[in-house]
Amino acid sequence: MTKPLTFAAAALLLGTFAACSSGAEEAAPPPPRGGPAPAPDPVTLAMRPDAQGGEKAYVEKCIMCHGANGMGSGLLARRMDVPDLEARKDLDKNYVIMAARHGIGNMPAIPRGEVSDEQL
Repeated sequence: MTKPLTFAAAALLLGTFAACSSGAEEAAPPPPRGGPAPAPDPVTLAMRPDAQGGEKAYVEKCIMCHGANGMGSGLLARRMDVPDLEARKDLDKNYVIMAARHGIGNMPAIPRGEVSDEQL
C-alpha cells in the first residue's frame, strides 16, 4: 500500500510542477520609468546674433545652466538640485556679483577679465 501511495504522491507532485511551468506565460516587462525631463534646446550666440553687453555675456557664460529665462532650467542644470529662484527675494545686485566672482556650489567663479561687474 505504501508503494502505490508514494507513486501517486510523486506523480501528483510532478504533475503540479509540470502544470505550473509549461502553461505559464512569461512575465510582462515592467512599464518604462518616467526618467528625466527632455533636455531644452540650447540657446547659442548664433541664435541671438544681436545680443550685446550683459546679454551676450549671459549667453556665452551662464545660459547652459541658468537657462534662457535665468531660472535654472538650462541643459546642465538637469544634473543638479536647483532651487526655485523666483521665490528668492534676497538676490540683489551685490549678491549676484559676489556669486559670480567666487562661484557657488557647482557654479565656477567668473573672473573680471571675462565678464565685467557692469555686465553682471
